[in-house]
Amino acid sequence: MPHDVIAQITLSHVLLPLKRPISDAKVMTGVQKPLTEVSLTFAEITTRDGHTGMGFGYVLRAGGKAQFAHAQELAPFLIGEDPNDIARLWHKLAWQGASVGRCGVAVQAIGAFDTALWDLKAKRAGLPLAKLLGAQREAVPTYNTSGGYFGTQIEEVCANADRALANGIGGVKMKVGQPDVAEDIRRVVALRKHLGDGVPIMIDANQQWDRTTALRFGRAVDELRLVWIEEPLDAHDYEGHAWLNARLDTPIATGEMLTSEESLRRLIERESVTYLQPDAPRFGGVSPFLNVASAAAQANLKLAPHFVMEIHLPLAAAYRGDTWVEHFEWFEPLFDERIEIRDGSMQLPKGPGFGLTISEQTRHWTVASERFGAS
Repeated sequence: MPHDVIAQITLSHVLLPLKRPISDAKVMTGVQKPLTEVSLTFAEITTRDGHTGMGFGYVLRAGGKAQFAHAQELAPFLIGEDPNDIARLWHKLAWQGASVGRCGVAVQAIGAFDTALWDLKAKRAGLPLAKLLGAQREAVPTYNTSGGYFGTQIEEVCANADRALANGIGGVKMKVGQPDVAEDIRRVVALRKHLGDGVPIMIDANQQWDRTTALRFGRAVDELRLVWIEEPLDAHDYEGHAWLNARLDTPIATGEMLTSEESLRRLIERESVTYLQPDAPRFGGVSPFLNVASAAAQANLKLAPHFVMEIHLPLAAAYRGDTWVEHFEWFEPLFDERIEIRDGSMQLPKGPGFGLTISEQTRHWTVASERFGAS
């Protein structure tokens, strides 16, 4: 009997409004404007035999229309293909867009399909994706970021941290990198004093320092026993992060802004980080993430995937080394299900695949859609 084949693909462009404008160091320094919405490209795949899979990619600020448009170009090349052949299909789509490269939007559009195919494969097997990949754990330590953005007074940051911990979160992250370095340090010290020595705290500079400033700041907060300093330098300064990582007691974390498998491998090869922070939708989906995670494990790195807990939770659960998952509430309205959090960790979903169903509200936020293949 012939293998099952992809019969239909539905693409949707969704604009998710945020409850309040979001500002990090890039806004404080005038590089960007506050974030008010998130653009997403959803891919829903159905096979001839009735199996389904859902995946998505996202864009913060400019680029969402381009991501959706490229996905529209690629979708027809999957119709009639065997959904089991995930690796081959990734490269097939990459070759269709070869003239625009293998990073950024070119692979982010592929990532929506790739993620949907992994969801489909796990659903067909009747397994949560983490179990299909070979889960190392039933729950993954989690930290919250959304309560520590700029525009939030330190008293509110502390209150947000208390609320997160009371709700089962395991640690908290606060933004730094504003022009007033002394104020940054004051805020970090105040949060540590408020929470005490036992609560994991991370800080994120969003690429706003040069090497000298990063070294001085790192030495000033080394005694606070932070879990990591995130993106202290330009995301592509591999040598600078390695230089800094060798000089501070506090671990360095970065990788979220890199949009190709090759660039993330450079961080690993040059010993630039203690915590690698890949973002699966940003560099092509689950397949390239698994490749990078394998290389990171060989280098004995710790893993802290960036954002998108809905995708990264099962991937982190399958990582053999130490790992964290970042907790953001932003995407919760997109799905009917909620990830359970308790005792400092996210619990793996019990349902097959990612265990997610697109909500009716998401349909109302859809600004464009197109269907490919047979009805």
